[in-house]
Amino acid sequence: MNDPGTHEEAAEAADIRKARFGSLPDRVPFEDMVEERAAVPKDRAVDAYDPDRMGVVFSCLAVDLGL
Repeated sequence: MNDPGTHEEAAEAADIRKARFGSLPDRVPFEDMVEERAAVPKDRAVDAYDPDRMGVVFSCLAVDLGL
């Protein structure tokens, strides 16, 4: 049952696996994964209220009926 070659083969396979795959890569710090940018200021001309354009933005039956 306990074949002496089996343990040697298993150890050799483990050595081959370690040589091939090595170890896990180092962890990446959270600071390196986050990029901070300044916020873009709002464009008041684009965000201005336009009652004619509101039909395009809210195109549903409840708004059409004035509910």
